[in-house]
Amino acid sequence: MAAKQSVQKKRSKRERRTKMIIYFMVALMLISAITAGLAAFV
Repeated sequence: MAAKQSVQKKRSKRERRTKMIIYFMVALMLISAITAGLAAFV
């Protein structure tokens, strides 16, 4: 049981890291799109 729990914890940490990376990439894409839109307006 303890071993299974440790594996789950490691998995959750990995999932959290991948989620953070995905959110970061989405934020970068949104920022680039907003800056491109502002540049087009200006």
